[in-house]
Amino acid sequence: MAAQRVCALSVPPRALPRFPRGRTRSRAMSTMSKASSTATTIVSAKWLAENAADVKLLDCSWYLPAMGRDAKQEHAICRIPGARYFDVDKISDPDSSLPHMLPSAESFASACDALGIENGDQVVVYDGAGLFSAARAWWMFKVFGHYAVAVLDGGVPGWLSEGMAMDVTPVTLDVVNAAARASRGENINTTPKFKATLDAASVRSKQDVLDRCVGSNKNERLVDARPTPRWAGAAPELRPGVRSGRVPDSKCVPFFSLLDAETKRMKSKTEILSTFAAAGVDLCDLKTPLVASCGTGITACVLSLAAAVAVPERPKGLPVYDGSWTEWGSEDSGCPVETD
Repeated sequence: MAAQRVCALSVPPRALPRFPRGRTRSRAMSTMSKASSTATTIVSAKWLAENAADVKLLDCSWYLPAMGRDAKQEHAICRIPGARYFDVDKISDPDSSLPHMLPSAESFASACDALGIENGDQVVVYDGAGLFSAARAWWMFKVFGHYAVAVLDGGVPGWLSEGMAMDVTPVTLDVVNAAARASRGENINTTPKFKATLDAASVRSKQDVLDRCVGSNKNERLVDARPTPRWAGAAPELRPGVRSGRVPDSKCVPFFSLLDAETKRMKSKTEILSTFAAAGVDLCDLKTPLVASCGTGITACVLSLAAAVAVPERPKGLPVYDGSWTEWGSEDSGCPVETD
């Protein structure tokens, strides 16, 4: 395997998400030192390097158009050694008009088979932005009953900052797309070996949110990972045909507020709790169910992961409203919208 210290990628500065700057703070980190001890939230680059032989590593990079990056092309030319590509956008429900909605359990299992993942494996997921789309893959594995999954804290930037090598052996796009094709049933004639079972309690539909988070009978609280101006209705939405605003009575915890502004690593447990508390959300209150949402169901999973990091009693994080604001805010959704 060819590997070198500097990746051959040329990434423009605008390609990485720009988070508000702040003081560099300590980050939460898995205390696991051996792969035999299951890692279920986040792991450091050092941990991954020491345990690489005992984990299945997945590159789960996905980028917004404005980020100016092509995740598949990047993986094809440069990746952390041993990584395979897991496409959070295409390993999804092909019949939904909404972006990257959860696939069926069978489709997810077929993707895992294509990646050589078995039910007993320790999985580690990462992305090229630091901590962004990898959280979605983490949540997907949890949703389908695979709890031995952790996110590489800081992603590729964190890996490189520790002086770790990258694999620059080219792979074909056929290899990159293999798991996504398998999830769509291409060239699959057997029942998946990987056993996936949907944990319905970890997912919310539009009707669930209407019934549980809105109105006089609400018994759950929705927490939105979008930037505050979009949540407040003061900034336009990114997609045409989607209204500005928020789910009534929801709270706002922008996903980037949970990450260190410089390293893109997860903040400490204390900081996570304080950030939620500042938005009026007590993560330690297990009596009030919380639901994470965002624009399309990607960064809501950062909130879900942060909850699992900060509160051990939330090992699966927060349930996620899969359709998120793209579904709720649609002009023809029939859902109520609140603005400042």
